[in-house]
Amino acid sequence: MDSLVYSNTGLIHLIFSVLAMVLGAIVIFGKKGTAFHKKVGYAYSVSMVGCIATAFIIYRLFDGWGMFHYMAVVSTISLVLGIAPAILRKPEGHWIGLHYGFMYWSVVGLYAAFISETCTRTQVVSMTTFSIILFVYFGICSFVFGRYVKKWKEQFIF
Repeated sequence: MDSLVYSNTGLIHLIFSVLAMVLGAIVIFGKKGTAFHKKVGYAYSVSMVGCIATAFIIYRLFDGWGMFHYMAVVSTISLVLGIAPAILRKPEGHWIGLHYGFMYWSVVGLYAAFISETCTRTQVVSMTTFSIILFVYFGICSFVFGRYVKKWKEQFIF
């Protein structure tokens, strides 16, 4: 690995990514529906917009459109579908579940991108090991989501 950052765009992407990872963890593990949760959630969203926008203009790894760009599209969809219900408070009675689900998977996807980027840059694991790592990671995240979503809904402050 010659360098952690190859351009100013890469540096901005790294800053937004790290900020989003920290803010996303705070939102996931903090009390839901509080003023603090909302402020940190909006900060997470803004940092993700910066992260996604810069991801679309980094082409060094594949010399063009690559797998990280496709994942940035998925991330954009997850982020928009997570924010919209919270802002609009619709659909009536179901927006909280949609918000939790899509925002949770937005954060999970962000950490998956971190794992992928790390494995791609360092090349210390084989493609098979990399696939196993992601499979286990998503399995754990699915278990956590299934186990804690009810608790998170109970924590929500209207």
